[in-house]
Amino acid sequence: MSNAEIGLIGLGTMGAMLALNIAEKGFPIAVWNRTTATTHSFFAGAGELAQRITPTDTLTDLVAAIKPPRAIILMVPAGPAVDEQIAALTPLLSPGDMIIDAGNANFHDTDRRAADTAKGGPRFLGIGVSGGEEGARHGPSIMGGGQREDWDRVAPILRAISAKYEGEPCATYMGPAGAGHFVKAVHNGIEYADMQMIAEVYGALRDGMGMSATAIAEVFRRWNTGPLQSYLIEISGEVAAAADPLTGKPMLDLILDRAGQKGTGRWTVIEAQQLAAPVTVIEAAVAARNLSARLAERQIGEATFGPAPQHLAPGALTVDTLQQALMAGKILCYAQGFAMIQDAAKAFDWPLPLPDIARVWREGCIIRSAMLNDMASALSAHPGQNLMLAPAFTERLKATHGALRETVALAARQGLPMPALSAGLAYFDIMRTARSTANMIQGQRDFFGAHGFDRTDGADHHHGPWGGHF
Repeated sequence: MSNAEIGLIGLGTMGAMLALNIAEKGFPIAVWNRTTATTHSFFAGAGELAQRITPTDTLTDLVAAIKPPRAIILMVPAGPAVDEQIAALTPLLSPGDMIIDAGNANFHDTDRRAADTAKGGPRFLGIGVSGGEEGARHGPSIMGGGQREDWDRVAPILRAISAKYEGEPCATYMGPAGAGHFVKAVHNGIEYADMQMIAEVYGALRDGMGMSATAIAEVFRRWNTGPLQSYLIEISGEVAAAADPLTGKPMLDLILDRAGQKGTGRWTVIEAQQLAAPVTVIEAAVAARNLSARLAERQIGEATFGPAPQHLAPGALTVDTLQQALMAGKILCYAQGFAMIQDAAKAFDWPLPLPDIARVWREGCIIRSAMLNDMASALSAHPGQNLMLAPAFTERLKATHGALRETVALAARQGLPMPALSAGLAYFDIMRTARSTANMIQGQRDFFGAHGFDRTDGADHHHGPWGGHF
């Protein structure tokens, strides 16, 4: 019997949690997994929610269980698996049926898949979903991309299952084709940067100031009650406070310093280069993860050159200074991210409403923070303006950039690596320098390649005297 409002394929951790969320919000759902045993195990563990879940053993059964016009969510690994699933589903679907890719897809793949549907295939939406396992189960942030009428058709379900900020759903339409997955990629890039900056501050507390993991946990917990309040600061405090059940030692001290990644931050950096959008803090964070993987080389490097002094003189750096430095770095990182989204809106002719994007990120997603509500207000009041130049954030940067400079300078002197915070400071200094040094680069380019340049006095001569062009 066709009684399900929606279908879902892929009952891994995220897919299973999302299916339970949909059922809990009152929507009957049909589910299918490539491994039938997984489907039945999921159904058996669904408890009271099982009454709104239809487990199916075949794709044909799945399609038959959903009310037409059908909508089916894919929660499968990004890449070829998505294309394979679409190919398997398409012959079973009717005109007007819709496939919704809710995985971490590269937005170029989403663009391609959306174009294929325009040739007569099923309708297609690409939605970015952020929040991890907890978000999927209790309310993620959802960023939609595709045809507006397709989004509107399933929006009641997506808004119902999304996180809520003061009652407002954190689920919004971003634009056609890959727009939703693009915004999710930038979200993930900011996530990389935010995590890296927190890690750099942790390094200053641990190596520069000699604080224990327990003491650092208290710092993060205190920060989470102030302007830095955010999910990432909150969990950083929890991670630092946790004890290893095997040894009783701080868990953080036993974790190998080799960070993993699934590549979404790298996609952000690659696309930023294509758009000529400077996201230097995100670039530094991605590079830092890549460098963390070179553990053996780093060990050789320390043996060859010796460890940096690292320890700071007592009182040289305070916890309050670090808090302000992190605040400045965070603002500059988000300014870069929103500027990149604005550049993409122009390049791809997508709406990408910046205030709505900031609002969608206020709850449910990994980068949720108290500051995002103020960012949404600033982006609404000053459309098209770099966030760092919006008055509310200008004042915050005026109050905190000195702490960022002091922190980065002390870290450089003592050999404490701070690539992301340093990149944020360099960006700030470039963005407040009216007369930069790029005139030298233009002179060099003209010298060796006769590329020409603009003149400050407006004269018509656009070449220097070094090559006979003058």
